[in-house]
Amino acid sequence: MKASSVVSSLALLAGSLVSASPTRCRVDKPAAFLLAGDSTTAVQSTGGGGWGTGFLGTLTNGAVGTNYGHNGRTTVSFVEGGDWANVIADVKSKAAKYDTYVTIQFGHNDQKAAANISVAQFTANLQNLGQEVRAAGGEPVFVTPLSRRNYNASGKIILNLADQVAATIVAAKATSADYIDLNKASVAYLEAIGLADATKYNLVEGDFTHLNAAGSVVFGNLVSGLLGKLGREFSAYTVEDKTIKAAIKEGKFILPSV
Repeated sequence: MKASSVVSSLALLAGSLVSASPTRCRVDKPAAFLLAGDSTTAVQSTGGGGWGTGFLGTLTNGAVGTNYGHNGRTTVSFVEGGDWANVIADVKSKAAKYDTYVTIQFGHNDQKAAANISVAQFTANLQNLGQEVRAAGGEPVFVTPLSRRNYNASGKIILNLADQVAATIVAAKATSADYIDLNKASVAYLEAIGLADATKYNLVEGDFTHLNAAGSVVFGNLVSGLLGKLGREFSAYTVEDKTIKAAIKEGKFILPSV
């Protein structure tokens, strides 16, 4: 793809990648970001690793964050296994000192047949999570699932999370919550750089789902940029690395040193 075409395509996406609600917190206190999700959010480990660690590296101006991402979790098992209780307890503990935002990104495991979770149930589960964040004193931010790095013969990403992406957006709108379309943004960047370079973000050879440390930094910065577009309550506390921001905008491959 020509560089000019890449830049134009990525620029056109900007307005459709985020949706701001009228209910989010004011910039009265520093922000706290609690990341709820599966292995594509989680800290890098054997069999898992996502954008979360890279995103936490973008926090500034007194913001704090915790990555609660858990390998293999669904919207059901994240609750039943106790992870969600930890998130909610943290929201409550931070209420006095921080404006607390909980990013909610699931779908990779919910879509698996073994999980036995319909799209309708997935949507309802997400809505419940968002409502519980609000009840605890925080604000949910829904995140559409990070794209897998699976390409077709034409060099396009296979959109194998489309149902989960749509459900996440439905849940966000139903709860009048903010959302960022990480799936759409990550697809655009991955198609711009191509398969050969995209594989350099693989956690291990042949793993086209999870991110290594460099990939976490790149896609964590992508999340930072999307959140920043929602408003100053985000942009004041998460700032993209300028070099990575430029590479993403121009559709150029970058492999940060980590």
